[in-house]
Amino acid sequence: MGKSKRYAPEVKERAARMALEREREHGSRGDSYDNALAESVIGLYKTEAIRRKGLWRGFDDVEYATLEWVDWYNTQRLFGPIGLIPPAEHEANYYRKDELRPVAAGLN
Repeated sequence: MGKSKRYAPEVKERAARMALEREREHGSRGDSYDNALAESVIGLYKTEAIRRKGLWRGFDDVEYATLEWVDWYNTQRLFGPIGLIPPAEHEANYYRKDELRPVAAGLN
């Protein structure tokens, strides 16, 4: 058996370990987009919920305002890319459409 065939499994194993290590160190593909989206939403939250409403007496006030804002963001905010409807309504429509989709016989 030649050296290349003998070491091939070891090389593949080492490459897989290195890929896992890189992912641990740098995150998986798409993480930067997730982080950018999170930072954008956090900025929007700070502008609309925290700074606009002003003086807070304590953590409970901020927590309650956060819950109100998240509810508004998901259930009342009109979002253009999905047809100027709230995200919660879009999600409900999606699942309703999925329930109405016929299932092929014998493919359960």
